[in-house]
This record gives sequence, C-alpha cells and structure tokens, in this order.
Amino acid sequence: MTRTRLTAILTTSALIATGVVGTTSAHADDDPPGTEISAAAPVKVDPNDPDLKLPDGATLAQAKVLDIKSVVEDQSGDERREDTNTSVTFALQAEVLFGKDSAKLGAEAKSRITGIAEEIKNQNATRVRVFGFTDNLGSSAHGDVLSKKRANAVHDILTETLNDAGITYEVRGYGEQYPIADNSTEAGRKKNRRVEVSFPRTEG
Repeated sequence: MTRTRLTAILTTSALIATGVVGTTSAHADDDPPGTEISAAAPVKVDPNDPDLKLPDGATLAQAKVLDIKSVVEDQSGDERREDTNTSVTFALQAEVLFGKDSAKLGAEAKSRITGIAEEIKNQNATRVRVFGFTDNLGSSAHGDVLSKKRANAVHDILTETLNDAGITYEVRGYGEQYPIADNSTEAGRKKNRRVEVSFPRTEG
C-alpha cells in the first residue's frame, strides 16, 4: 500500500506489568474487541525480592506482558495501521470508503481494501474481523445499522478479492461504541467514523 508520507509513528515497549493487590486497573471489557492483551509473562517475578520495596503487608498481583504496538498513520489521516506482536489492524475512515450516510463503496475504496487483502494473504490469516464504527451524531440505533452495513460492504470486497473459503470472518457494527477520538469536534468525529480490519500476525 503506497503512502506519500508518514505523520505519526508510535511504539510502546513490552513491559512486565505488576501491581499491588487491591489496586484498580483497566478491565479488558473496557477495550474494543480484538485488542485484548494476549502475551504471557516471560519471567517469574520473585515477590520476596527486597528490591521491589513493597509497602508492608502488600503483595503483587499476577504479572502480565503488554503487547508491543506500532501505529502508522498516513499524511491525510485517512488510513491507520496498528501492529502488535500478535495482530495487524487497519482502520479506514468512512469518508474514504463511502458517501455521507451511505454504505455504498466509493471509487477509491476497492483499491484500498484490495491492499489490505494482500496483507491478509501475506500473513496467511485464516481469521479476519471487520468492524464498523460511527460518530455519536444521530440516533444510536441508526449508527448501529449503518456501521454494520459498512462493515458488510468491506467484507464483500475482501471475500471477492481473496476468494478463499478457508478464511473465517467476523463482521460487526458497533455504531458509536469505542470512539478513538473526541466526538465533540468534527476532526474527532471523522476519526471515529471508520471501518477496522484486523487479523492475526504470522507466528515466527
């Protein structure tokens, strides 16, 4: 997929996350589907190690490893790619794919989706998720229906391009759920109107 310029690259390092029992932390249910942390802690943490300097009576929560994440967005912001050690996610803004309040794919859409299909093929992915999202304008029910129709339209191009019965697809419309930007501004709402395609990364 051709990009004229990269405007944002963000990488977070893999960390061993431990906490004191009784502290609160974000729950997986608060995150969009498909973003659950999947890696396992590579080392055992000794809870009696004096270098931990825990408060008296405190104990460690179970250790876990946060996925390495790399985020690349093209200059226009129309397309975003997120890579972790376990998966690849493409997010395409709705305006690039569809007309206003429409689920009919526009002229540019097929070439962009075909590029994603090539990456799915390169990763030998057998499971693909296609999720649609909207901003918070209009009714929630309308957003749910529109986001599902848009996800279905992208799914149709993927299946046509890949022509592979061995791939299992999960297609859903989440409407205004799981915004990635502030819905109080048009710039934020534009980012939230999107279709995401995600699939596992090839191991090794």
